[in-house]
Amino acid sequence: MNLKNLFQDFNPSKCLVFCCLLVFSLLFALRLDNTIQWSYWVVFLPIWLWKLAVVCGSVVGSYVWWKHPHYRLEGDSYTQYKAMVMCTGLHLLLLMFDILACDNMETNTHSWVLVFIPLIFMAIVSIGICIWAVKNERSFEMELFCSVNILQFIFLALRLDEIITWSWVIVFIPIWIVMCVALIGVLYAIVLAIILLKSPDIIPEQRRGNVSSAIGYSFLVVPLLVFEILLANRLDNTNSFQYIAITVPLLLSLVTLVCLSFGSKGGNNWWFGIRKDFCQFLLGVCPCLQEYGNISYSLQHNDTESGANTPEREKVKGLSKLKKEAVEEQPKVVVPVLSIETPD
Repeated sequence: MNLKNLFQDFNPSKCLVFCCLLVFSLLFALRLDNTIQWSYWVVFLPIWLWKLAVVCGSVVGSYVWWKHPHYRLEGDSYTQYKAMVMCTGLHLLLLMFDILACDNMETNTHSWVLVFIPLIFMAIVSIGICIWAVKNERSFEMELFCSVNILQFIFLALRLDEIITWSWVIVFIPIWIVMCVALIGVLYAIVLAIILLKSPDIIPEQRRGNVSSAIGYSFLVVPLLVFEILLANRLDNTNSFQYIAITVPLLLSLVTLVCLSFGSKGGNNWWFGIRKDFCQFLLGVCPCLQEYGNISYSLQHNDTESGANTPEREKVKGLSKLKKEAVEEQPKVVVPVLSIETPD
């Protein structure tokens, strides 16, 4: 595992979102099983922290954007800032849904159709944002998830209000379709990894990357499908499992997403106005980390173990010493570079 590339491709936004969802899923399952008697406002605390980070990052980024107009000329800064504003708007709609859902579970005074209105509107808006993201070569995972599940949100709202009395297996038909497409993608990734693993023309790094992707997607999709099947059967009273046991496959999928966030490129550099990759920003704030990032170890054999080769070894050392002196006599140009491989 290449730790340098692992952290250079680290996506802090995804890691924060998936960690919050992981903790929330665990607390929510414990609350449904009455293992904990906390208020739903406390159970939703990881969600509130997630939305708070989004709002604070957007406010600070907008302040830097308007305070320093010359930053807008840096590369694709305008596109990234526009993407941050769109993402913030979607998160505000999602926050409105979270507040209404939490209040309805606490007091049961609202209709679930009313609660799901912000989420349905968010799904409609996400379709347009997906089209914009494709034209501007931006990532759109959350937008794609919301847009393809718009029919599922409608079915959930109608079923919770008992406007329709279908079985939960039928209510989950839209998500079964999505999961079937995801399984086809996983099978394609596995077959591609096996083919490239046997191909002699592929470099080892690409082979490891394809195998890692296939394993990661398998640990993401398969446990998620198991969780959805167990949940549908539990809501239909087909099984009597506790919700914490049903949530275990979901937790495994979320842990996989957290691990994949360390190798997923992308992200928006305008969150909190840092205007650079998170790794470079972290090295700029803590320069001492560059020294630790350059520490390497090598195993050297003792010279006494092969004393017969001493003359040849001394000759090689002499030649290397002469080459080193010749290189050192040449003038050097020192250019400060912010990188893990070159500490301050």
